[in-house]
Amino acid sequence: MHELPQQLVNGLLLGSMYGLIAIGYTMVYGIVQLINFAHGEIFMVGGFGALTVWLWLPGGTTMWVAIPLMIIGAVIVSTTVAVGAERFAYRPLRGAPRLAPLITAIGLSLALQQAVWAWYPNAKSSRTFPEIPGDSIHIGSVTIQPGDLFLVVAAPICMFALGWFVMKTRVGRGMQATAQDPDTAKLMGVNTDRVIVVAFALGAAFAGIAAVAYGFRYGEVNFRMGFLWGLKAFTAAVLGGIGNIYGAMIGGLVLGIAEAMATAYMNDIPGMDKLGGQSWADVWAFVLLIVVLLVRPQGLLGERVADRA
Repeated sequence: MHELPQQLVNGLLLGSMYGLIAIGYTMVYGIVQLINFAHGEIFMVGGFGALTVWLWLPGGTTMWVAIPLMIIGAVIVSTTVAVGAERFAYRPLRGAPRLAPLITAIGLSLALQQAVWAWYPNAKSSRTFPEIPGDSIHIGSVTIQPGDLFLVVAAPICMFALGWFVMKTRVGRGMQATAQDPDTAKLMGVNTDRVIVVAFALGAAFAGIAAVAYGFRYGEVNFRMGFLWGLKAFTAAVLGGIGNIYGAMIGGLVLGIAEAMATAYMNDIPGMDKLGGQSWADVWAFVLLIVVLLVRPQGLLGERVADRA
């Protein structure tokens, strides 16, 4: 039990990354009813965008100068890819049956993954990500590594900024109106095409920031990382109630804590010693999703958008 505070912190950190990525899934679904399965790869290309900025910086550049530039690079790359996907892959299919954009999203995901594998230098294996200098922070029995400090700061700032944007700005209110009824919103003067682009861009920006956090936490980026992390983030979005931006973050935190606890303590349960450890962490994450959906099919916070099916 003396490890419990540390495992809770590990789960919160892991869940914060899931939540940042999940926001992209839930915003796009809430507005256009599209599950953008390419979002995991948008997260992945953001990591390579940040790495590229680092490699281009002159020698001797301090990390505290490099971090803001890496964030900008990750956000620009992720947002450019997401907005391009919306304009050229999803918008022409907006009136098509839902299966068409879903298959397109899966195809785009594979295409982005293979493009990075084929064209990014030495991307066939993991690329080393720079480390944040400094010592670990010790608070009682809890240790926070320097690589986690970025996430500790970035995740709450992103959530508060998104909440303010959606509730207080004209574009944010337009997003809420489009999510509730796009046809009526268009009649009221809302530019729904612009609102949809903004939703894609915001989700991609958060995914890019999550990719920088991933690089600092794990010390590497690779072309495969978007698949599993995208799948986990989608799970978090469904767990929290897809279409609800606050539910996405809460779902991510719940998923992260459950995964950390299962990894740490499942081996200690009699008869369950073979079902613990890191190799089973992904399994328990989806077991949690199944249990929650059996009890509450709409997710933890439900869905705030209208059902337009």
